[in-house]
Amino acid sequence: MGLGNEVQKILSWTSVCGNLVLHLVWLILHLIINVWYSVLGIARMVENTLISSGLLKSYNAVNISKVRYLAVVIDSEEARETSKVLELLCWLASIGVKSICLYDREGVLKKSQTAIIEGLNKSQKAIVEGSDDGTLVEKHVDLEFVSFADSKPAVAKAANLLFAKHCASTKPEKPNFTESDMSEALQAVGYGGPEPDLLFVYGPVRCHMGFPAWRIRYTEIVHMGTLKSMEFGSLIKAIHKFTKVHQNYGQ
Repeated sequence: MGLGNEVQKILSWTSVCGNLVLHLVWLILHLIINVWYSVLGIARMVENTLISSGLLKSYNAVNISKVRYLAVVIDSEEARETSKVLELLCWLASIGVKSICLYDREGVLKKSQTAIIEGLNKSQKAIVEGSDDGTLVEKHVDLEFVSFADSKPAVAKAANLLFAKHCASTKPEKPNFTESDMSEALQAVGYGGPEPDLLFVYGPVRCHMGFPAWRIRYTEIVHMGTLKSMEFGSLIKAIHKFTKVHQNYGQ
């Protein structure tokens, strides 16, 4: 019995030591990962600051002509921060983006479109009037406001149109719908819209949050983090990276 108790104590002690070692290893790994992400965050912040200040010359010349139409998807809760939305739009206008589609799932941006358009116009007018040499030209930006509710009637009307055109006919064979058929139907019912070259997502999740799928078949999608943490440097960097990538598909 004495020998058995000793063996049991040794095994119990070994198990405790093993658990302590595993816990210590986990803490060390957790610390290393936290330090690594902190270093990356600091490096990203420094890089964005250098880009914003114009010290990184490679980012000064952005070929904005490749971004003919830009979509911005914003989480509905963050879309209520109209001042941040206006700040983002002013940044995009200063870069040279001329056509922007604003989307949020619940339609917050659509309800605030009058305030957004007026605020953007006032901001651009103030910039022009504040120019000392008078050489600064006001940059006009075309805005489109879209919400998830726009997708439901679009699909329903397009489906009804295709049904009336193909299925309701006297032809016995089944119709073979193609992607172009659906695109033409959506265009015919007034829900086609241009396909964005680039789509920025601002919010906690990495998805397009229900943005009309038929309009982003060849769109480059970039998650930009939350709207509250947006930075001008990261905006320039994302657009610069997109303009340097060769696009094999799309328009």
